[in-house]
Amino acid sequence: MILQRSIKDSVSATGVGLHSGKKVKLTLKPAPENHGIVFCRTDLTSPMRIKADPTIVQDTKLCSAIGTEEFKVATVEHLMSALSALGIDNILIEVNGPELPIMDGSSISFIYLIKSAGIIDQTLPKQFVFIKEAIEVNDGDKSARFDPHPGFLIDFTIDFPHPAFKDDDSHVVIDFFKDSYVSEISRARTFGFMHEVEFLRANGLARGGSLDNAIVLDESKIINDDGLRYTDEFVRHKILDAVGDLYLLGHQVIAKFDGYKSGHALNNQLLRNVQNDPSSYEIVTFVNENECPIPYVSVT
Repeated sequence: MILQRSIKDSVSATGVGLHSGKKVKLTLKPAPENHGIVFCRTDLTSPMRIKADPTIVQDTKLCSAIGTEEFKVATVEHLMSALSALGIDNILIEVNGPELPIMDGSSISFIYLIKSAGIIDQTLPKQFVFIKEAIEVNDGDKSARFDPHPGFLIDFTIDFPHPAFKDDDSHVVIDFFKDSYVSEISRARTFGFMHEVEFLRANGLARGGSLDNAIVLDESKIINDDGLRYTDEFVRHKILDAVGDLYLLGHQVIAKFDGYKSGHALNNQLLRNVQNDPSSYEIVTFVNENECPIPYVSVT
């Protein structure tokens, strides 16, 4: 049987928040079956908890920010992406600030952090969201779509009018049944344009952004001395983001996801449309491990 997963031990890391530039501590803690992925702000007078769900996404302008009127946690998508890739169902995420640390701008640091805590199978079956019919959202020429598919496949296309974005490197298809998230996606970093960074900093944002945690482009080129980690790193990072955004559903999705210039807002709206249409999906489990269409790293 494919079982729910948590981590074995608590583990912590510190880093800077992308927008505040302040040091923040992140602690991941084991959680029992059916607990889900829960975020907790420990810096508040009365620590508050909130469970991952599409409806808790409050802001999608620069990242996926979750929360309530009382508190929020920003830039959750990279950690959520790593949790999805490693099949973690139940975990308590504590953070002592309003945003998660940006680390190196990808999810590889979170992959290492989770693995260092140890991954354990629990006793109850893992639940998957099986998409039964096509569902799509659009915003102008941007789109995000689910189609029934016996696995988890992402087909993503970006389109930026900039010399550094080559047509041949703007479209990637990743089939997570045969392609490795860790080697193919996890090291892809977030990116931004110099004029945008300057504007954000003038407005009190992106204070923690640097060439150590993002790919930055001027009017004609990438200014990072080390260049790209993948020739198509930009679109691979958009896939990384999409994996994290989709995992806010609380379960791994069995479907094909098509994204055309899609971002956090469309990804989240797609999930909300799924939730609002019970006929479009069903919750499934797998008694036989060989029947599960999404492989996970083995528990050690």
